[in-house]
Amino acid sequence: MPCYNEAKTVVNCVNRVLASPFLYELIIIDDGSTDETPKLINLIADPRVHIITQAANQGKGAALKAGFAHATGDFVIVQDADLEYDPVEYGRILRPLLDNKADVVYGSRFIGSDAHRVLYFWHSVANRLLTLISNMLTNLNLTDMETCYKCFRNEIIKSIDLRETRFGIEPEMTAKIAKMKCRVYEVGISYDGRTYVEGKKIGLRDAFRAIYCVIKYSI
Repeated sequence: MPCYNEAKTVVNCVNRVLASPFLYELIIIDDGSTDETPKLINLIADPRVHIITQAANQGKGAALKAGFAHATGDFVIVQDADLEYDPVEYGRILRPLLDNKADVVYGSRFIGSDAHRVLYFWHSVANRLLTLISNMLTNLNLTDMETCYKCFRNEIIKSIDLRETRFGIEPEMTAKIAKMKCRVYEVGISYDGRTYVEGKKIGLRDAFRAIYCVIKYSI
């Protein structure tokens, strides 16, 4: 769970994750937060929680790499601390892995019948465009490459040499998984997106970087 200045939601999100019957451990990476996030997460007493503190903000990619390096369970799932994604759906995401059908599972916000908060039109256009470009270069047929919910066999994610430190890690992971010929599945998930006022962080610069990363890591 990478988190940066998520004091408003991190405790609630952690409690939801800890309530999951599928949880083995929760690795929280505080990515140089300047609000109350460090204080709040350090009050959590559950022995399944492990906290990694990065002295300065380095980006989501850097936080994820730190978390992947410390993960010890059979499967690793990315969980943002902002409550846009619901830990109740872990079972659905894990099922193809537990059935030994998949090596990697993506939770798609664009398939299925679950509830989705209606927000930014141009964000959805950008997400679908990035996914389309990624699919063209990787020969995958994903519907949501930029989703937070990505779940991996631990040995798979540990074998990937990840370079990106910000949101470019999403297309980088996808391109490198495709090159490894991993068995990739997708399942529909719900999505409770938030606004910029509520703390959303990804922006236009990240979209342009994502296009660059799609091309860079796919060719």
